[in-house]
Amino acid sequence: MFHLHSSLSYYLYPFAVDMRKSFYTLAGIVTNNMGKDIREGGVFIFVNRNQNIMKILHMEYAGMVIYHKKLDSGRFKLPDVDEKASNLVINWQDLMAIVQDVKVTQKRLKKKQYKTTNC
Repeated sequence: MFHLHSSLSYYLYPFAVDMRKSFYTLAGIVTNNMGKDIREGGVFIFVNRNQNIMKILHMEYAGMVIYHKKLDSGRFKLPDVDEKASNLVINWQDLMAIVQDVKVTQKRLKKKQYKTTNC
């Protein structure tokens, strides 16, 4: 069922993706923006603007699979990417480093402001 391993090709999409996208819209990004074919067996990694949600799209023998990871706190530590590149080729170890080396950040509580009214 889970077929991600070191012998696959991994491609990181270097731009933020709306995480409401699912199978076909992510596959459209793979085809139209990354210039790849989902059916060739590659693994395609997408991250949102805040870098706290990751979706991994992969075609298996029975159909497409999405792995979805959302961090409670912190951000994924992504490799440096050329802004002109349509994708970044990474390997299994790079993916594991991204998933495991999370930059933990503390959330700052905003001071609640109350409106004052003159009585």
